[in-house]
Amino acid sequence: MSATIAKEKRGSGFFSVLQRVGRAFMLPIALLPIAGLLLGLGASFTNITTLETYKLMGFMGPGTVLYSVFSLLASVGSVIFDNLPIIFALGVALGMAEHEKATATLSAAIAFFVMHKTINTLLSISGKLDPGVMQEGTIANVVGIESLQMGVFGGIIVGLGVAWLTNRFYKIRLPNVISFFGGSRFVPIISTTVYILVGVVMFFLWPYVQSGIYALGDLVLRSGYAGTLIYGFTERILIPFGLHHVFYLPFWQTGVGGSALIDGVMVYGAQNIFFAELASPNTVRFSVEACRFMSGKFPLMIFGLPGAALAMYTCADSKKKKTAGGLLLSAALTAMLTGITEPLEFTFLFVAPILYVIHSIFAGLAYMLMHLFGVGVGMTFSGGIIDLTLFGILQGNAKTNWIMIPVVGAFYFIVYFLLFRFLIRKRNYATPGREPDGEDTKLYTRADYNEKKNKGGADKDEVSKLILEGLGGKENIASLDCCATRLRVSVKEPEKVSDALLKQSGASGVIRKGIGVQVVYGPQVSVIKSELEDYMKTL
Repeated sequence: MSATIAKEKRGSGFFSVLQRVGRAFMLPIALLPIAGLLLGLGASFTNITTLETYKLMGFMGPGTVLYSVFSLLASVGSVIFDNLPIIFALGVALGMAEHEKATATLSAAIAFFVMHKTINTLLSISGKLDPGVMQEGTIANVVGIESLQMGVFGGIIVGLGVAWLTNRFYKIRLPNVISFFGGSRFVPIISTTVYILVGVVMFFLWPYVQSGIYALGDLVLRSGYAGTLIYGFTERILIPFGLHHVFYLPFWQTGVGGSALIDGVMVYGAQNIFFAELASPNTVRFSVEACRFMSGKFPLMIFGLPGAALAMYTCADSKKKKTAGGLLLSAALTAMLTGITEPLEFTFLFVAPILYVIHSIFAGLAYMLMHLFGVGVGMTFSGGIIDLTLFGILQGNAKTNWIMIPVVGAFYFIVYFLLFRFLIRKRNYATPGREPDGEDTKLYTRADYNEKKNKGGADKDEVSKLILEGLGGKENIASLDCCATRLRVSVKEPEKVSDALLKQSGASGVIRKGIGVQVVYGPQVSVIKSELEDYMKTL
């Protein structure tokens, strides 16, 4: 019995750590939309073919002010994608450190430089930097240092390690003679020391890891359409657990997602390949093999989920249809424009989990169909109309075959609408507008948001107070963060968490797994988190 309990605690702890890692990834991932927007606009309107196609050469061609402006935008967008490894090192350290976050972030930058410079020195001493000695693609220029091609994995290794060192040593007491270097000042010192050793270990170990990554990437690529379907299904089914970022990131940013030689440079990772092709003036056709890990979101976000929203609206009781319609329309437009779908997905996840499973299967099919039809449209992280316009329509159908997205999307809209309406009525699911009297089935609490917006600061404190009570009090919170739509909390005693109080605070749902708790509020969650943190400081 005790062994079973211990095993459950270990499993819960592992889930909590993965959840924290996933939300730590969100900070650097949040940079991708602006970087993609800059690169997408810049590359589109400095591409001679695009300018000629839309007859823009006269006032936007080379030598004009607008051409210079868009060239600048493309360069700024590129520099973010080119330096994602160090951005991940800083972001993960910031997200995973429980205390002294500023110290952890600075220490991560130092450790990143130290690790790669150590590797560079050992490569130089051993003569492995000489041309032809190392396999092509194994050496890369990392922030100006010739080092092993570790990609974002190198940044993640630094970020996680430095965060652990910070949490472990930020309160260390040293002998009086050297006490000045104790506490938080010790963190960059120990980080430097440790990452010299990590650099030595990586020099010997990483080539084998890299070979394994290439082998896995080759296996994924050889899996064909079935592998694409499994990828899409898995990415969507992991969203309720908050682990989807951990899953898709290796495909997007490392050799697991494939490799391509672009303008004489070997590029690894599906998203990196797409944006390298986007920035290249020599690209004739975007890589379908890279975009297979991204294109599937477009028919799902822009067409499928709005079809489900319409189905829920038509099934609502007549007296509640107006209210349900406002919520569903807002959520559907959010999904279509930005690709933020969790308000809709979590609605039928909570009232009818089988609908979410069906949705995940259709997600896998969407990825497979885009792969099958040769669609080469990439994305930042959303998969909405904005990304489709920038990375599909503006690039031209010859490069992307984007026209198949609305073709498949129209089919998805009809299927989602008919299937969801049939199941909602057949199984009498309590979707918005069908909730029993006395119960409040919400979408993503738009009504609560409007209510809070119209009330004063005192009521904001009341909401924060409810959330804090629902989480078992300030002393029960081990860590607090948020992603795009959910408050992510690690608690000390899960039994103290009250779902009823959290839903009373405006949450549309609560997900538990051991000591990990996710509270769904919708896109306004970052404001809720900030208000909660401010409220906790007053206690």
